[in-house]
Amino acid sequence: MKKHILLTLFLCLWSLLIFAQSIQSPNGNVKLDFNLVDGKAVYQLSFKGKEVVKPSRLGFEIKNQPTLMDGFRLISTKIDSFDEYWAPVWGEESKIRNHYNELAVTINQASTDRTLLIRFRVFDDGLGFRYEFPTQPELGHFVVKEERTQFAMSGNHTAFWIAGDYETQEYDYTESKLSEIRDLMAKAVTANLSQKPFSPTGVQTSLMMKTSEGLYINLHEAALMDYSTMHLNLDDKNFIFESWLTPDVNGDKGYLQSPFNTPWRTVIVSDDARDILSSRMTYNLNEPSKIKDVSWIKPMKYIGVWWEMITGKSSWAYTDEFPAVRLGETDFSKAKPNGKHGANTANVKRYIDFAAAHGFSGVLVEGWNIGWEDWFGNSKDYVFDFLTPYPDFDLEGIRDYAKSKGVEMVMHHETSSSVRNYERHMDRAYQFMKDNGYNAVKSGYVGDILPRGENHYSQWIVNHYQYAIEKAADYQIMVNAHEAVRPTGIARTWPNLIANESARGTEYQAFGGSKPNHVTVLPFTRQIGGPMDYTPGIFEMDISKINPENNSWVNSTIANQLALYVTMYSPLQMAADLPENYERFMDAFQFIKDVAIDWDESKYLEAEPGYFITVARKEKDSNNWFVGNVNGVPVRTSTISFDFLDADKTYIATIYADAKDAHYRNNPQAYTIRKVVVTNKSTLSQESAPGGGYAISIVEATKEQTKGLKKL
Repeated sequence: MKKHILLTLFLCLWSLLIFAQSIQSPNGNVKLDFNLVDGKAVYQLSFKGKEVVKPSRLGFEIKNQPTLMDGFRLISTKIDSFDEYWAPVWGEESKIRNHYNELAVTINQASTDRTLLIRFRVFDDGLGFRYEFPTQPELGHFVVKEERTQFAMSGNHTAFWIAGDYETQEYDYTESKLSEIRDLMAKAVTANLSQKPFSPTGVQTSLMMKTSEGLYINLHEAALMDYSTMHLNLDDKNFIFESWLTPDVNGDKGYLQSPFNTPWRTVIVSDDARDILSSRMTYNLNEPSKIKDVSWIKPMKYIGVWWEMITGKSSWAYTDEFPAVRLGETDFSKAKPNGKHGANTANVKRYIDFAAAHGFSGVLVEGWNIGWEDWFGNSKDYVFDFLTPYPDFDLEGIRDYAKSKGVEMVMHHETSSSVRNYERHMDRAYQFMKDNGYNAVKSGYVGDILPRGENHYSQWIVNHYQYAIEKAADYQIMVNAHEAVRPTGIARTWPNLIANESARGTEYQAFGGSKPNHVTVLPFTRQIGGPMDYTPGIFEMDISKINPENNSWVNSTIANQLALYVTMYSPLQMAADLPENYERFMDAFQFIKDVAIDWDESKYLEAEPGYFITVARKEKDSNNWFVGNVNGVPVRTSTISFDFLDADKTYIATIYADAKDAHYRNNPQAYTIRKVVVTNKSTLSQESAPGGGYAISIVEATKEQTKGLKKL
């Protein structure tokens, strides 16, 4: 009897002091080790035997309760595997494989009798894990003080990062060693209309890194629902990142009730940068679509009355007479127009005509609705009603005119970050859209959040963004959310979330410019979670030619702008420049007209974060291919093979490239266009200028069509 008791006690102590379990990815390259040592939950990750994440602790601080960090004992483990193919509604390919091995570890804190399950999924391209709180008396309702998930790096890696901030992601990326983040932080935090950095070493996900051994590592999260957005705070002495959740107005990080699952924490890893771009792990960690009938969700190429306001040529506001506007009382019919209002009937019809003439399916109009005179900076709750047009915007006439031209209007809802006001009007606003033929909305959240003190990325506001997506689905409306939380693969579950901004987009080129290599970083960072409405296609780089009072410069060549339609994936793509600028370069504009927006296949031909990206994509339900290359600052020769083409076919490739003397700053509009014959045995060596690149359209051709053309 004594031996039995002693053995039982020994086993209990052993499970408390040390427990180890390992699982590998299906191809064996990625290995997860989970350990329970001295009652602490610890994991580590390796790739092909190389350390990716050193032993790192897991756990929580719970408000007004003992910490949920130690004193754990093992309850059970379960190993499983999963393999399926699924078809996205839109995407970079027509089918995605979801293949992983899973380890679920249930642990219990003996002193408090609180139970926690940690679920690990190991894919060929990395790791996803989350915390699960089962129903239990000790954790019914509880408040998270902080999540203490660690990512201990194996060295002083090179990182591409933006400052950790509760309010904005609209920063240029900085490339530096981890040890240099603290010294560079002040320079990295540039001015924004709403911002709140939290730490001299705090950074945002998706964080891209490269090790001295040539491993590429990306840290992010997936399926962010009913939870606070995760930032990363760096211990720059030991190179350990720790999760840092966005607080609410009270400083609390999350209000939870069991049962509850946190978002997934993700580590994507490879020794080939192209694998980071091709990873679909973030989507795979989200649930399948909750929208049964998805026939109304359609990719769209559009133009809009937008860039002229961004550059300062036109204004959103109708009049300069009113220092304050009160909806329902201010009489705009008697106001003197300022003469700069962009959303006037004649101007909008001009854009509709251009869209119809060149095959664009949508036209976005900003500044059509009353309230823009005092919309920003006044902490104003009731700022827009999303229903009432200005006197010079003939809503019904424009609706009917667009319909007669076969063009859809895209609605614009700027909330001014008054989320209560938006929710107050949402049903009426969406019904108004349906009544007037608007099937897509661009929403915006500029400025500090109302209610006051809330943050753009706190749990409560994350829930608002989700509410807007789901409410829009009720009305069969697609959403393109700007200034919202950065995406985490939610578009798999709610595919009407057709795009986000949530990063530094093209508009900043009119606000002083972005770094020339910015577009070589975004696909490795922001786009890990979903497509970006980057608004490419700018042909006039000297903004003073649009607005003499704006001396900004677009740091890009025309060839680079064309390539963005391939490298910056989105099912919603804007030709953002003014129609008159496209009319000056119609031969280059042809690529924007031709390029697809939905794809059967994507091939990542070349990639190095911050330096270059080359992507080839096959148009959905077509044999046409498109290639895009974007280049950073150094001149570079790109060398690619066309082996992705069908072996038994011949194609004509139209190559839009930088001219020999092209440069993003002093000769951005210098480009060449040539047609050549290609097969799957062809190769191309093409020089890309600083801030430049090239774009290629590839169409199957007959022998007759190829006569007189040079073979590549």
